[in-house]
Amino acid sequence: MNRNGDLRDEGAALPGGGTEETGDFHRLASPPAHLGGTPASRQPAADLKGSAASGPAAADNRPGLGLRSTVLVACLAFFVITLDTTVVNVALPSIGQQWDGQVSALQWVVTAYTLLFAALLLSAGAISDRIGASRAFTIGLSVFTLMSALCGLAPNLTVLIAARAIQGAGAAVMMPASLALVRQAYDSPAQRARGIALWTAGGGVAVAAGPVVGGALTTGLGWRWIFFVNLPVGVFALVGMLRAPRSPRGRSPMDPAGQVTAVIALAALVFAVITGGSGGWTSPTTIGGFLLAVLAGTAFLLVESRQSDPAVPLTLFRIPSVAVCTSAGLALNFGYYGLVFVFTIFFQEHRGASALTAGLMFIPMTAFTTLVNLLAGKLTNRYGPRLPLILGQVIQTAGILGLLLVRQDTPTPVLLALLVPLGIGGGLAIPPLTSVMLESVPHERAGLASGVLSAARQFGGAIGVALLGALIADSAHFMTGMRISLVVGAAVLVVTTLGVALFLPANPPASRLP
Repeated sequence: MNRNGDLRDEGAALPGGGTEETGDFHRLASPPAHLGGTPASRQPAADLKGSAASGPAAADNRPGLGLRSTVLVACLAFFVITLDTTVVNVALPSIGQQWDGQVSALQWVVTAYTLLFAALLLSAGAISDRIGASRAFTIGLSVFTLMSALCGLAPNLTVLIAARAIQGAGAAVMMPASLALVRQAYDSPAQRARGIALWTAGGGVAVAAGPVVGGALTTGLGWRWIFFVNLPVGVFALVGMLRAPRSPRGRSPMDPAGQVTAVIALAALVFAVITGGSGGWTSPTTIGGFLLAVLAGTAFLLVESRQSDPAVPLTLFRIPSVAVCTSAGLALNFGYYGLVFVFTIFFQEHRGASALTAGLMFIPMTAFTTLVNLLAGKLTNRYGPRLPLILGQVIQTAGILGLLLVRQDTPTPVLLALLVPLGIGGGLAIPPLTSVMLESVPHERAGLASGVLSAARQFGGAIGVALLGALIADSAHFMTGMRISLVVGAAVLVVTTLGVALFLPANPPASRLP
């Protein structure tokens, strides 16, 4: 794995005497569609040309027992870290009731995880390269599992939020390492494609299952079990890693200054937004948070512009399609995750639903997201990426505006139907968005582009929960705040949809970095 998150170098010394592939196959070494990466399962076989493994091992594509267990462990771990981005939402009212937590405090239970996850993705590839994928995965998994235990045992909200942040850091280290382990397990490109498709599918199932799993555990066993359920999975995965072959190490340079300034800037911005909702937008604390975000963000830009090997080359954003896709990915997650948070509170606090019922109410939306994901690939192949991307954003925007009709006594079937366009729009837009992002850069920068898009989407989710959650912080005026949050979510999407329509060509050609 190189420092830009491209996992091609990990296979330099493959098991069974195979050699690392060249050509187009490295496009599969990217996070999945729902996290901003390549939908590997839809990569056509023709894209694998020039990728044949060499040596006698190519005749037998089946990994050995140790490698098979590694693939299982990597896929299972990715399922769990993706699950933890959505499983917590429906448990928030129960957590708040135990400690009398306000909405502003509960927002941090979600955003602390996604914030560190997003920020550390920028350098997780370099970490995995430096110490080897198997070691990075084991370290990240250990941190994630230990913090899951601490979350479940947390005596107060402060400890829970801190543990969630460190849990997100562990997840960030695990994600690229888990994909690298899957790729290392196979010599054949076709077998690798199947392995990566399995890995991707696990994440997709986790996104859809998160609200239901969270609701069932919270209702049946209590909210602490949404974290305790990670423990047997973590222990099983750690035992499975005992059989894993050692991964090769690389010499990717690190960018600690860029990473630190990015974390400070993103955290300060989220802090200021959440504080503004509860303490006032003109309070000294809120203004101080925004100022720190601006200063740290400026420092990040200066550091990245002067680094010989930055975590995020700023020249990347001179490519119009990259800038447009990054903004669109952030906006899609801003609306999706922000409104899932808002409606979780609405279902339980203002309609009296249990955690399980609230989780079940998201099933139609998430089911359509998964189904439309499959259709999006066919539409992209037939009409190019621009049409399904714009159509997806328009549908999601229309769905958000349709939710303005919701009242506290809206019949449940009507409410569920109004949520469905939110899922359809995201499911339709993300695959072509990812495709354009990767096709807009040279092949050797595909991993970098995927990592930037993944980080942008994760941060979009974090800031969406922060801002839209801040707008409903006053429970006495919840419905007014909810409607304002819907208007804000729709407005953000309208801006990025116009950007796509104006600046993204129908069939964007591959570009070269300036």
